[in-house]
Amino acid sequence: MNISDQSPLYSQLSIKLMDYITNHAETHQKMFSEREICRRYNVSRTTVRTALKELEGLGYIYKRQGKGTFVSNLWKERQDLANNYSFTKQMQSIGKVPKTQLLKFEILPADTLVAKQLEINLQEKIIRMERLRIADNEKMMVETTYLPYKLFPTLTGEDVKKHPLYDIFSQDFNQTIRYSDETFSASILNPHEAEILDATEGDACLRLKRSTYNSENRIIEFTLSIARSDQFVYKVRHYIHGEQS
Repeated sequence: MNISDQSPLYSQLSIKLMDYITNHAETHQKMFSEREICRRYNVSRTTVRTALKELEGLGYIYKRQGKGTFVSNLWKERQDLANNYSFTKQMQSIGKVPKTQLLKFEILPADTLVAKQLEINLQEKIIRMERLRIADNEKMMVETTYLPYKLFPTLTGEDVKKHPLYDIFSQDFNQTIRYSDETFSASILNPHEAEILDATEGDACLRLKRSTYNSENRIIEFTLSIARSDQFVYKVRHYIHGEQS
């Protein structure tokens, strides 16, 4: 395989296999064996196994014990991330009137936490923005987003006020989103958070963490969100492949 960038070899292989699956493979078709992938792309068995594990997590393949690895179609549900992660579009889809207030927009050196999450150097410049999400005049969520400055050097607060962030990524900076990883946990509001959300200190909330990857498997966004649990519902769909017991 021709190594054309500095991303990990397994990530480069993942992208090539994703392209094969999306453009040539059929759903439930048996996937190449590890040995065949090693031969086709001239990579090690360890690289292949790491790439396949990533593809399985992203819904491109699934495994059946004793039968092998097969092509999945779950990746199709992940394609329109701009819609899935657009607060404006989500609220409009359920008949609410959305509004976003930009509370902060600043350029700062990355601290240890943000540098690690964005996989950049400590003190490298980042964009930090804080946005309050409102629906039908109810304060729903506050989001703090971090972006690598070098990827979005001309981004301004006015841009963010006028357009959805993921539209800006694709239309203004040619950043194609491949996928996002998101985790969430139950928590309670501290005094500052409660004040912003017009809630009471100690009220229940959801804390969400999202890392968004571009077509080169590089992190282009890290967001921490706090949502009022009385106003926000988080829905997850689970799929099970193969035999069940």
